[in-house]
Amino acid sequence: MTLDLDTPAPDAPECADDGVWLACIACGSTFAPFEDVRYTCDDCDGLLEARYATPPTFEDFGEGASADGPDRGVWRYREALPFDIGVTLPEGDTPLHTVPRLEADVGVETLRVKHEGMNPTGSFKDRGMTVGVRVAEELGVGALACASTGNTSAALAAYGGRADLETLVLLPAGKVAAGKIAQASLHDARILEVDGNFDACLDIVQELAARGKAYLLNSLNPFRLEGQKTIGFEILEAFHADHDTYPDRIVLPVGNAGNTAALYKAFRELVQSGALDVDDVPKLTGVQAEGAAPMVEAIEDGAEEVRRWEDVETRATAIRIGNPVNAPKALPGIRNTGGTAVAVSDDEITDAQRALAAEGVGVEPASAASVAGLRKLRRQGVVDDDERVVCLTTGHLLKDPDAAYEAGNDPEPVDNDVDAVLELLEE
Repeated sequence: MTLDLDTPAPDAPECADDGVWLACIACGSTFAPFEDVRYTCDDCDGLLEARYATPPTFEDFGEGASADGPDRGVWRYREALPFDIGVTLPEGDTPLHTVPRLEADVGVETLRVKHEGMNPTGSFKDRGMTVGVRVAEELGVGALACASTGNTSAALAAYGGRADLETLVLLPAGKVAAGKIAQASLHDARILEVDGNFDACLDIVQELAARGKAYLLNSLNPFRLEGQKTIGFEILEAFHADHDTYPDRIVLPVGNAGNTAALYKAFRELVQSGALDVDDVPKLTGVQAEGAAPMVEAIEDGAEEVRRWEDVETRATAIRIGNPVNAPKALPGIRNTGGTAVAVSDDEITDAQRALAAEGVGVEPASAASVAGLRKLRRQGVVDDDERVVCLTTGHLLKDPDAAYEAGNDPEPVDNDVDAVLELLEE
């Protein structure tokens, strides 16, 4: 089934519910969206996408939407979502920062930073959960589950708690930042630490879901990505309002590749409705850590599939993933928009984290990968100096306080005396 940018909007099949259905991206089979719990295709086990009979235009959003609802945040885009409102805290409406010194240092015409760490639990995962947990309510499930490098567990626990649903999270033992475990714990999730990496945790959670023990809310769930695609809508609207044009390129960290797939879906829907020209679609550019870069390997090799990396390691814990499940959606997104993918070192990530912090934008290491990748692509001449670029940062710096402490300045001891303080400052 084609995921080309210029593919026309499909006709609604008989199984559609109020103009919404699920479609397999591999074989094209279609399914009713809310009759049964379903994560992949019944016929070929391919990935599913939510589809809509009427793709959205910019005029459909916010006050232009047909139903009463919020004019900001994720549910501003309810005309492009399966419901008019979800389990909300609320989420979305995150800032698109100007970073003038960093812009000059990188050497591009325009650089803006979309800071998803300003969501309620501190990451973009809240966008997916507001939709995903609402779908769980529609399906009547009693418990939610996820595998996580940390941010998904925090979001699932918060939104599951809001919906009064039991939540179970599986984490790779010793590999998740303390700030993220603390969130999941306080929001009353049951936390299991697995002797294995994230991909092993996801294998277990998928099997639990297959046995009907819980509703899976990792990004394998197609409804998770529906919430995340609103990042793309917000970027286009805000950037156009400020610059009277759209960004040439969006650079984003890649772990499970959900955001890459989600943004590409947002742009495809806008192209289908006629709201966005194909030539105006930003180049999707993925960045991974060198120790966990299977998507970069696939792009560089021209491969149609990603090879699973069994051993992954990086201080950017949120993207320490060796088997990105959304690769079949994300690879076409990168290629069909003229984008690329690049791997960066942990030291390059830390340098970018410091550069963002100097502009007042505090992010966890994985978030800074986007800026580190943009810097590298500029050095390589892949990104031109006249480009207008948005870097996506996905999580707040307090998600990983240990990493923030290590990247920052050390405290200096001083005696309890004004003169001692002045003497130290004069040194």
